[in-house]
Amino acid sequence: MHYIKARARGDSAPRRGREGRSSPARRKATMAKEWGYASHNGPDHWHELFPNAKGENQSPIELHTKDIKHDPSLQPWSVSYDGGSAKTILNNGKTCRVVFDDTYDRSMLRGGPLPGPYRLRQFHLHWGSSDDHGSEHTVDGVKYAAELHLVHWNPKYNTFKEALKQRDGIAVIGIFLKIGREKGEFQIFLDALDKIKTKGKEAPFTKFDPSCLFPACRDYWTYQGSFTTPPCEECIVWLLLKEPMTVSSDQMAKLRSLLSSAENEPPVPLVGNWRPPQPIKNRVVRASFK
Repeated sequence: MHYIKARARGDSAPRRGREGRSSPARRKATMAKEWGYASHNGPDHWHELFPNAKGENQSPIELHTKDIKHDPSLQPWSVSYDGGSAKTILNNGKTCRVVFDDTYDRSMLRGGPLPGPYRLRQFHLHWGSSDDHGSEHTVDGVKYAAELHLVHWNPKYNTFKEALKQRDGIAVIGIFLKIGREKGEFQIFLDALDKIKTKGKEAPFTKFDPSCLFPACRDYWTYQGSFTTPPCEECIVWLLLKEPMTVSSDQMAKLRSLLSSAENEPPVPLVGNWRPPQPIKNRVVRASFK
């Protein structure tokens, strides 16, 4: 879920200084701030500074549906989102994120595999450089154009930071985006991107209930995993929806019009911000449906 990021997770704008003259400690600190998706700082290198990235419960994964069993104990899930809790939209150079007020039980996720209610904190997306790839999870080898992550945390741990340390601290709803008919509700979000074209830009984004983006079918797969961005904490109960959200090719092009560069830098398109599937190891993926 690339993307709990910038402010929420301590990332800041990279320092470009002359690394050749800096101390090893300074170099390491600079690198830490500069994880990304390029060949020199991309997912293959994350473990060098974030050991969690080689952990036993990493995300995303490849879903092999023939190996996934229906678990009749899995409950339906539901949300009660308050559109008034949406606050801002942000381009942090790695994704675009909508941030919600999570200071009390205002926009909540309940049910499914979860032990209790979870508060919505933010949502963000991962996408590719073209329509034929971009999702982080894959289903029987199928890559979707993008993947939407709605990040919630368990308020029994009092703070988001504390929840990051707990196995059941975070719950993420993952929704695949496939190419087809335009989705009007998604356009409301896309229209706001003009205000955050470059890295570091933030703008008000209010009165938005993201449940308008959910597909009609609530069937899901669930497994224990991690954030898909550094530091890759293994604290996530994933709910991956079986039915994708359909968006148009033009809508995906709008998402790819964002820049990962700052306003005063040469323009660099913000694309390819997805982590490849990680080894599933000993984990079990369960389905809420037959």
